[in-house]
Amino acid sequence: MGQRDPVLVPEISQHEVQVRQGFTGTELLLYGAVLDPDGQAARDYAIVVVLKGPSEPIRLREKERFAGVWINAESSDFRSVPSFFAVAASEPVENIVDERTAAIFEFGTDYIQLSPTGAIDSDALSRFAAGLVDLKERQGLYKQDFQGVTISEGVLYQARISLPSNVTTGMYTAETFAVSRGRVVASATTEVDVRKVGFERFVESSSQEYGLAYGLVAVILSVGMGWGAGRLFARL
Repeated sequence: MGQRDPVLVPEISQHEVQVRQGFTGTELLLYGAVLDPDGQAARDYAIVVVLKGPSEPIRLREKERFAGVWINAESSDFRSVPSFFAVAASEPVENIVDERTAAIFEFGTDYIQLSPTGAIDSDALSRFAAGLVDLKERQGLYKQDFQGVTISEGVLYQARISLPSNVTTGMYTAETFAVSRGRVVASATTEVDVRKVGFERFVESSSQEYGLAYGLVAVILSVGMGWGAGRLFARL
């Protein structure tokens, strides 16, 4: 019988992240083991972990200076942009897979599948995609660490990925890949539910389920607070 592929047994420190008022971010520990079908330690492999947040459509506009004024110029639409994207690996990706495999499994911010739409030339598309990734990186929402996975005893692995305070709520997927000799030999997926709780959850659900009433209350509160502040300063 030929050699069979190993099996991934992944786990994550939190399957639910609660976003409350004053939330400053959190750190997720992704860990697990790689075993061969007989239950023994699998050898000669690398680990890559990809954590992605909910996808959303985005229109990116390019600014141009015209007559001393910044105006909107070209734009590009992307249909499926991860709200959060992080990659951790046990060694540099170029050392373990070729570029085609890295692109298929999104092993890095250079390989995120953004699903552009509309007619646009390849050079402009590359420029817009690079600008979008750079913007997300500066916001702390896209990151990669090619020394971020540690493997111990030839079987156990772990990676730490930080979620910043400005993360989008929703279901996050953590995909773990075992790579050997340039080939992905095993993969597994776990999920993390990032959701608002408390008053923030009430406000979010109210805005989605009762949009008209939410808008009216917001307007009334704004007018009332403005009027009250005006009266207070008039007395002072």
